[in-house]
Amino acid sequence: MNRPALYTLPSVRFKRKATLFSLVSILLVGTCIYLQFNPWMLVTEFHYVTELIGSMLPPNFEVLWSGKGIAFSILETISMAFLGTLFGGSIAVVLAFLAASNTMPLRFVRVLVRLVLSLQRVIPGLVIILIFVIAVGLGAFAGMLTLVFGTIGTFGQLFTEIIENTENAPSEAIYSVGASRMQVIRYAILPQVFPSFIANFLYSFDINMRAAIGLGIFGGGGIGFELFLSMRVLHYRDALALIFFTILLIIFVEKISDALRRRILGDGRLK
Repeated sequence: MNRPALYTLPSVRFKRKATLFSLVSILLVGTCIYLQFNPWMLVTEFHYVTELIGSMLPPNFEVLWSGKGIAFSILETISMAFLGTLFGGSIAVVLAFLAASNTMPLRFVRVLVRLVLSLQRVIPGLVIILIFVIAVGLGAFAGMLTLVFGTIGTFGQLFTEIIENTENAPSEAIYSVGASRMQVIRYAILPQVFPSFIANFLYSFDINMRAAIGLGIFGGGGIGFELFLSMRVLHYRDALALIFFTILLIIFVEKISDALRRRILGDGRLK
């Protein structure tokens, strides 16, 4: 006896995935056609990359201690990250208290500050470094100003949320005995947010350390600028040595920053 064949319709989930896959495929093909890009070049032209890597080996680590320029550039990079974090984070803290609803009663001030913070976040860092390079010239000062600008935009909103998420009970208790708003901020809100602020300052320094190296390639000074110069004059072995050193420097800063953040946030207070 022949049984009728059973046909299973595709599920809604399968249709959704198939539609998404089709749209992504059409978008990729259309982009390659519009840009006249042949994906096969990633395989056929890869020998240029291997030739470049071959010209960078072995790395010339003598460049790290043969002159004072590299040591000074390393100090410049660390100084850019530190000052950018210190000044940018401090301004971000002030703006955060002006933008938080539980510390600033005037609505138009909160809206204005939040608008400024939002505008700062949407401007790319490379655009900012180009503006400051034109304004103050090449060097670490332009890179430091860029990091200050970026830190304000990135951490201003974060600090605002930290302030607004504090517990209301301590503030209400201090208000009940006739304290002013500044006294409430000093004795009820600031003790709650201070450990998080310090931990985020360390995290900001970690981020700015990486950014300082990248900004140096675009004229911000520091070890990134030395790396750019080495590649520009075809000193590839020197460039590879600088790349290795910057990786070790970033790892070292990251480990110290993570250890200090864990120590600060371990029980919610500074030790």
